[in-house]
Order: sequence, then structure tokens, then C-alpha cells
Amino acid sequence: MEIDHPETLAEVTAAFRRYEAALVSNDVAVLDELFRDDPRTLRYGMAENLYGYSEIMAFRSGRSPLNLARELARTVITAYGRDTAVASTLFTRANAPGKVGRQMQTWVKFPEGWRVVAAHVSMIDTPKA
Repeated sequence: MEIDHPETLAEVTAAFRRYEAALVSNDVAVLDELFRDDPRTLRYGMAENLYGYSEIMAFRSGRSPLNLARELARTVITAYGRDTAVASTLFTRANAPGKVGRQMQTWVKFPEGWRVVAAHVSMIDTPKA
């Protein structure tokens, strides 16, 4: 298996960036598009466990569009072969001082393009240096 095949890594990095832009601008249509439409897709969030695409869509449509801006740090995207990748990043938000968020996504390439099949988002106190 080839790890970080350059074309694959470029594709999933572009998908990740598209997701991030949609997230901070609350572009629900793009967010819905980038999650796999499948009952096995899941997203563990800050205060919710979402099983299946329909639960994820319902969450997105009801989420407040306020205070979504964030700064990313230590983003690592690794492609495993040509159709699977994991994206991990830390983030901070101005409205959550003293906290650091953690996000991991598993991306799979389907005929319709790269889609998130599993995601986890959580926050912790900012670790002391």
C-alpha cells in the first residue's frame, strides 16, 4: 500500500479545505454533500452522537450559524492507498478561550468523490506547555 500518494493526498486535502470553508460559513448543502449518504456514516460531536446520514443532516440544519469561525493548527492528512484518508486537526475559537478542539475525519473516495464516513469532534482544556 502506498501512503501519501501525491495525487490522492492533493485530492483529499482539497476536499478537507472545502469542508472547512463550508463549516465556518455554515454552507449546509456542501456539508451534507461531503458526508457519505449512508446509514453507517457517523459523527460524534461535542454533545451529540449521530448515527447515519439523516441524523447528521438534521443536526446540520438545526445548528446555529453563529460563532463558527475557528483557527486550525497541527493539521495532519494521511492518505492510505488511493481511496482512504484520515484528516486530523486541532482548532481554537475566540468564543471558547482556554479550550482546544480536536477533529478527526475518515475520508473515502467513492464514484461521486471524497466523502466523510466517520468523524469525531471534541474539546478539552488547552494543555499546559
